[in-house]
Amino acid sequence: MIRINENFRKLPSSYLFSEIARKVGSYEVSHPDVKVIRMGIGDVTLPLPRAAVEGVIAGAIDELSSDTFHGYGPEQGHDMLRHAIGENDYRRRGINVADDEIFVGDGAKSDIGNFVDIFASDTRVAVTDPVYPVYVDSNVMAGRAGELLADGCWSRIIYLPCTAENGFVPALPSEVPDLIYLCYPNNPTGTVLSRSQLKEWVDYARANGAIIAFDSAYEAFVTDEDVPRSIYEIEGAREVAVEFRSFSKTAGFTGMRLGYTVVPREVMALNSDGTRTPIRDLWLRRQTTKFNGASYVVQCGGAALYTPQGKTQVAGNIAYYRENAEMLLSGLREAGLTVYGGTNSPYIWVKTPDGMSSWQFFDFLLDTCHIVGTPGCGFGPSGEGYLRLTAFNTHENTAEAVSRIRSFLKI
Repeated sequence: MIRINENFRKLPSSYLFSEIARKVGSYEVSHPDVKVIRMGIGDVTLPLPRAAVEGVIAGAIDELSSDTFHGYGPEQGHDMLRHAIGENDYRRRGINVADDEIFVGDGAKSDIGNFVDIFASDTRVAVTDPVYPVYVDSNVMAGRAGELLADGCWSRIIYLPCTAENGFVPALPSEVPDLIYLCYPNNPTGTVLSRSQLKEWVDYARANGAIIAFDSAYEAFVTDEDVPRSIYEIEGAREVAVEFRSFSKTAGFTGMRLGYTVVPREVMALNSDGTRTPIRDLWLRRQTTKFNGASYVVQCGGAALYTPQGKTQVAGNIAYYRENAEMLLSGLREAGLTVYGGTNSPYIWVKTPDGMSSWQFFDFLLDTCHIVGTPGCGFGPSGEGYLRLTAFNTHENTAEAVSRIRSFLKI
């Protein structure tokens, strides 16, 4: 009989967000009259920008239903969207990225999880801790993680603790990794790196022959000049960094599924004979083999975001969620809680009160305040004792959530 990939059995039986959904679903069944405010999973609440809707309609009706019909498209994305991305997200900001270094996909999570396909099975991986689960889980599935230890760490993964004690800035590792995952603005802590701090990582990768997988899904929330929105703002990054971006949080495409990955030609990895191969060529080969491309109509919606109307509407959405983050940050601090993030980021990282564990505080908020967060321990060992809240809700629900927390904490 056919055998399974045993690495899948090493994973915890339930994905973090699936477990949250299960617990919340059970709670709502037993408390049908309670209004639950969801601030756990980072899903958005505002409708799609009108420009995106009109772009989708035009693509679906004006083109696909006439003699301009499009069938299979290029797996790396249609030229109209790749050019819009290159011009607006990079070149107009003084960043050198060519259109054919941009690969359109169905979301940053998919690309991040699939990216590990092109590396050797003995690749050493480093992750910040706490960390978005897909970075670790995709490498567990690929057989690179080793064994799960009693402290919640995997034996072959290099952990870079990000804690209040070090200002949530990871230290350079003493054990040299091959692949380094960095996410800034950070999910889950909501913290950021300055230009000089990120340059240390670029210089480290260049000196040690490592590649940085840079998750920049939340770059649109950056307002501080000293916080880079792209790793390619850092000198030398084109030699060592691949950047992942998403339309989900910027334009509300969580249900539409659209993102992109930038792979500069300069990023190289070794062949078994010691020669070097451009990662871009391997990623192109992987995508043309295993991926049929993002939907044409969704790409039409994405391209419309770069029109003057689209840019204005996206900026309005981002400003709306920034206001929610400010409301959470100030309100929770006034309630006596210790919180981080929320500036340059849509995430609030809350220190659990009274020595509660992450899941205990999750249960407390759900049972008493009817608010859903995400237990920090689900992001890694250094996340224990914290809980993540998101700004992706309505103003009304955000204000009510702050009021409920203040009430139950007797502030």
